Amino acid sequence: MNAAGSSPNMEHRQMFDAYFTPFPFGELPPGAEGFDLGCGSGRWAVLAAERVGRLHCIDPSEKALAVAKRRLAHLDNAEFHLAGVDSIPLADESQDFGYSLGVLHHIPDTAAALESCVRKLKPGAPFLLYIYYSFDNRPAWFRGVWRATDLFRRGISRLPFSLRRALTSAIAAGVYYPLARGTRHLERFGVDVSHLPLSGYRNLSFYTMRTDALDRFGTRLEHRFSRQEIERMMIDAGLRSIEFRCDVPYWVACGRKRPS
Repeated sequence: MNAAGSSPNMEHRQMFDAYFTPFPFGELPPGAEGFDLGCGSGRWAVLAAERVGRLHCIDPSEKALAVAKRRLAHLDNAEFHLAGVDSIPLADESQDFGYSLGVLHHIPDTAAALESCVRKLKPGAPFLLYIYYSFDNRPAWFRGVWRATDLFRRGISRLPFSLRRALTSAIAAGVYYPLARGTRHLERFGVDVSHLPLSGYRNLSFYTMRTDALDRFGTRLEHRFSRQEIERMMIDAGLRSIEFRCDVPYWVACGRKRPS
């Protein structure tokens, strides 16, 4: 992944394409206006804005929003809003699309946050969602490994940011990188590595591993949901025609707002 302000590289675009696989860019109206809820540093917004008429970048962190502004400075169709999901500064039923990737699982009431997003959509507008999954498609031993690592998250997430960043960078270097690269070597010998921890990072850069390790271990609040639970939340929030991406990253889903 690139530093803020630089052009997206091939890995960045490949990751964007993976997350946005179910999203119907080609069906949006001309000059479509929508929002990125929890845009952070503009990681996805910088590529989404290229494909739409206007993109509202919304985040409660002033520092993150400042980075996003620099990252998207070359684009004239992005607007930036310092706000959280409980105070989205957009009119109800005003948006042609929306998305929120890797954010709503860090909010105390994920279902209510999703409903807040859906209220901003026009009837029929698509909403793309990615929230942490509960390893419902993984074996019991895999879930056991996750429970063990979660004990580290509970401790690390309470440290000052500088220590969190240092420790999660060390985890990326000492755990993510060797395991991910190890699975890549096994794959070259014909081994199916899809069931192995961190195999999804086998072809990704250390920057991406470090960024994701900070998000995974550096945040205090983390909810996880099964595919069935995510679909139920989306339906209850007013979405229909829900489509899941059945590959890493799990679970990315896109639905359309039901008519009023």
